[in-house]
Amino acid sequence: MAWVEKDHNGHLVSTPRCVQGHQPPFQAAQSHIQPGFSIVPPCFALRELLVQAELGGTGQWAEGCVVAARTHLPPGVYVDPYELASLQQHNVTKAVLIPDVVDVEAPEYSATDLTVLLYLQPDPRCWHCFRAALPVHGRYHRPAESSEDVLVALKRAEVLVCCCDERLSPECWQPAEVEAPCSGNKDHLCQWYSATHQPEYEELILRVPVGLTQHTFLVCVVTLLTTVLCSSLILAAVCRYGDFSLVTCLE
Repeated sequence: MAWVEKDHNGHLVSTPRCVQGHQPPFQAAQSHIQPGFSIVPPCFALRELLVQAELGGTGQWAEGCVVAARTHLPPGVYVDPYELASLQQHNVTKAVLIPDVVDVEAPEYSATDLTVLLYLQPDPRCWHCFRAALPVHGRYHRPAESSEDVLVALKRAEVLVCCCDERLSPECWQPAEVEAPCSGNKDHLCQWYSATHQPEYEELILRVPVGLTQHTFLVCVVTLLTTVLCSSLILAAVCRYGDFSLVTCLE
């Protein structure tokens, strides 16, 4: 997906055209729901990305096709595979992570990029529309000197379609290399297609809160005092209620 303009709500939308005189193959938008990060501009709360796609043309061919969005996440954000597995178990969200092993504890400066293939579900409010929500989390970032947050650029997603029984127009769609099954079933492999003419590149900027370097001394002092206090309480409890007698068992 890509965006070339913003609507009055701050959502980024675009309408790509495959060739002059043809109807665009899809319209797409990405918005935000639930609190977590903030999105710039404007500053909205974000914890899940809501991906929406509207297929062009008559829409009849889309009934036998699977629609997905391929998103590349930078090291600053990640998708929790355990959370995703739970959502897939309850048929809430279906997605494939590439690579499938994600270190959720790694900080931003040692993490790697992540590719997500998010399967879009039909929107009951629109017969040729598809949508899905993807939970996104922010990684730990190094403290900043002045700003209390850092900006993470989320690259545009790419709309893909997979039609095993239908042929797509070569003027609008071209084969895409996707390492994922068409329907989420590993035994159901078909060819994925992407739009031949991608719209103008646009980024979605996320704001992730971080600490300040000027607070380093204060954080160290508070951490040390808390550690000493907790250790003292544990030691006092052990000395008061612990049994230090040595019992020797003789057979």
